[in-house]
Amino acid sequence: MPNTILVFIPTYNERDNVMKLYERISNLKLPLDILFIDDNSPDGTGDVLDRINKPSVFVIHRSGKLGIGSAHKDGIAWAYSHGYEQLITMDSDFLHRPEDIPAMMEQSKNSDIVVASRFIRKDSLQEWALWRKFLTTSGHVVTRLLLNMPYDITGAFRLYKIDRIPQDLFEKIASKGYSFFPESLNIMNRNGIRISEIPVILPQRTYGNSKLKFRDMVQWLLFIVALGFRNIFSKEDILPKTDRNNNNTNDP
Repeated sequence: MPNTILVFIPTYNERDNVMKLYERISNLKLPLDILFIDDNSPDGTGDVLDRINKPSVFVIHRSGKLGIGSAHKDGIAWAYSHGYEQLITMDSDFLHRPEDIPAMMEQSKNSDIVVASRFIRKDSLQEWALWRKFLTTSGHVVTRLLLNMPYDITGAFRLYKIDRIPQDLFEKIASKGYSFFPESLNIMNRNGIRISEIPVILPQRTYGNSKLKFRDMVQWLLFIVALGFRNIFSKEDILPKTDRNNNNTNDP
C-alpha cells in the first residue's frame, strides 16, 4: 500500500544537512515519503540527494534559486498530483526537529493544518540572538493585531491535510519568497480551514548558515501589514462556498 504522507523539504546549499536529516526522519519509522526540491545548489546538495536512492525519497532539481515560496508551491502541487493525503513541510537546517512530526500527526486529528509554534512555550526561542527574537516576536504581535490570528504564521514547519483542503486555495498564493508563509495561512484562515498548533523549541542553527537576513524579516513585518489592509478591502482570496467542501471547513 503506498504511503499517504509526504514530507517536503526545499534545499539550497544544504550538502552537510540532507543526509543527516533523511536519517533522522527515517528513524521515526513512520509510513511516509520524502520529497526534496533543490534549487541547483552550488555546493552540490543535489548530488548528495541523488545518492540517497531510496524508493520513498524523491528529488526534483530546479534550474536555480527561484524562491522559498515558489519551492513550497511546487512541492504542494506535486503532493496533490501524486495523491497524498497529508503534507508536512519543513526546513533542512535542523531548526525544525523531525522528532516533532509524530506530535503534529496526532494533533492533525483535530484540525486540517497543524502549525509548529514558537510562541506557546516561553523557552522556545531562548537560544536565539536577541535581535532576531525581537523581530520574530514583533511579527507575531502584529499578526495578532492586524490579522486577528493567534498562530505562528511565519514558520515553515507545518502539516497540511491536503485531502481536506481545496487545491485552489494554494493557487491563490502570490508570494514566491518568505512572504509565502504568512500569506498562505492568512488565506486558509479566511476560508475557514481548521488550524491548530503544537509547541516546539527552536534551537540555534546547528549546521550550515542561515539564509534569513535582517531585510527578509523586515519585509515580513511590512507584508503582514499589507495583508491586514487586503483583508479589510478585498475578498478575492476567498473561494465561493460552492467551491469549498463544507464538511471540511468552518465558514468564516
